[in-house]
Amino acid sequence: CAGTVWAAERLATALHGVGLGEGVWAGLYRGHGVRKSATALSGHRPTVRQHYESFAVTRSGAPPSRLLLIDDVITRGRTTFAAALRLHEALPNADIRAFALVRTMGLLPDVTHFLEPCQGVIHWAAGDARREP
Repeated sequence: CAGTVWAAERLATALHGVGLGEGVWAGLYRGHGVRKSATALSGHRPTVRQHYESFAVTRSGAPPSRLLLIDDVITRGRTTFAAALRLHEALPNADIRAFALVRTMGLLPDVTHFLEPCQGVIHWAAGDARREP
């Protein structure tokens, strides 16, 4: 929606502002909305397919050969996995990586500390996206 804050864009702009990355390319966008995972019950969160079908890649501007997908929060990795699939389809030779500011461990009654930064992988297993760690 026009005028709304887009956390990923803010993160990308901030990272670029401190010298990380050659620029910000907003080439992936939602063609139509999906249910917000953060407010949906576990069995009603969007699937990888729903996310994938909602994404589109712009054809304006020259896309970079190395892309860093940026998200504010990652839980299972469905959104990131679907976004990477859509980008790979449009840009098969691009090196695509992802960054999330926060990774959640699901619904925990009390969060007593933040976990340290980590590197991980999102892969397809048993019909769904799986994030490790």
